[in-house]
Amino acid sequence: MDPEITSARQAADDARVLAFGQLQGAANRLGYLLGRALERECGITHLMYEVLLIVGRTGEDGLTMRSIAQEQVLTTGGATRLVDRMEALGLVTRTASPADRRVQLVRLTAFGEETTVRASRVHVANVEQFFFRPLPDDHRERFAEDLRTLSHFARDALPRLR
Repeated sequence: MDPEITSARQAADDARVLAFGQLQGAANRLGYLLGRALERECGITHLMYEVLLIVGRTGEDGLTMRSIAQEQVLTTGGATRLVDRMEALGLVTRTASPADRRVQLVRLTAFGEETTVRASRVHVANVEQFFFRPLPDDHRERFAEDLRTLSHFARDALPRLR
């Protein structure tokens, strides 16, 4: 607790509060802009795109529902509903794990692979336009590195799913 903050005005004007608010505001606005482009041009949500990427990284091995939930900060039920929608769109398949038949492995379909590539082309162009282009060239790499550090720190601070 910070004893220096003694009023709502001080809280609202605190540089740390303002910095985090700006980060959150930028993330919300950028998420909206980039997410709408994926929906409009590829027919998928940004969250679906993120799941396509993490499932695509695993290749033929597939990814468990628990891993998808943990990576995307979802409940296992939320991950299941999301994968249900993605399966209905033909983006992924689910199969029982050979090691444990109770565990479902999620894999990309050929259409999921094609959609990931198409969506990535759209996404990279929009990330360049809205995320990197406004920053000075010599700040971009350091900014991306700092965001990675924050993301990993926050991920590691989250409780693990059981």
